[in-house]
Amino acid sequence: MLRAWGIPERILSRAPESPWGFPAELFRNRAEAAVAAEATPSARRALEALPEGGTVLDVGAGAGAASLPLAGRATLLVGVDPSGEMLDSFRDAAERAGVGFRSERGTWPEAAPSVSSADVVVCHHVVYNVPDLPPFVRALGDHAGRRVVVEMTERHPLAWMEDLWERFWDLRRPHGPTADDTLAVLREEGLEAGREDWVAPASGGGFERREDAIGFIRRRLCLPAERDDEVAEALGDRLAPRTGLWSVNPGGGRNVTLWWDRS
Repeated sequence: MLRAWGIPERILSRAPESPWGFPAELFRNRAEAAVAAEATPSARRALEALPEGGTVLDVGAGAGAASLPLAGRATLLVGVDPSGEMLDSFRDAAERAGVGFRSERGTWPEAAPSVSSADVVVCHHVVYNVPDLPPFVRALGDHAGRRVVVEMTERHPLAWMEDLWERFWDLRRPHGPTADDTLAVLREEGLEAGREDWVAPASGGGFERREDAIGFIRRRLCLPAERDDEVAEALGDRLAPRTGLWSVNPGGGRNVTLWWDRS
């Protein structure tokens, strides 16, 4: 199902820029919004298992949106991410929060042998990039002294762009995988995971400039810069300033928190 999300060569070959990756600005703003907001179900499940002065391992950390909200109770956050720029942003935010920080640059589970265990392992919005999920989640569990908390969207995070792909490329996007599929894999692995569904806020990060938000989606769609006005028109009211930042987050989507304890 994840392979079906690949961009066909007929489109990819015409892309003037790579459609992959995320700008660090987006992740920095998302982490700042996560710290300022009320605790999400994912943060609450992590805090339940995190002892005072405990340690947190953040897999696919980005700029730290998953673990920075836990800094008030933790003494050490460990971030694993393939991007050095993301880890630099994470380190700066951890220093401002007054919490200890270590990092490991790499992908998971390849980086797992280089990382020590922690009381709680968090992994937010990563599993849709993991085609071979069993070894990934086993390595998460092996590094958790108490609990693993995984957050994801109910459907693929790019599912909201369905109409844009049809409009510009006459391309139909897949319907799976979903959080249900992830939970099924966990249970096949013998993990008795809890699940909580919740509505994601419309805010949660974005861009300072409207044109950067448009350009981000335009690159995702493999289009040249001269199509920005068309992309903005197609986005409609999904493109809007929220909490001072331009966002193309349609809002109202459902997030899913999955967690299991180390037995």
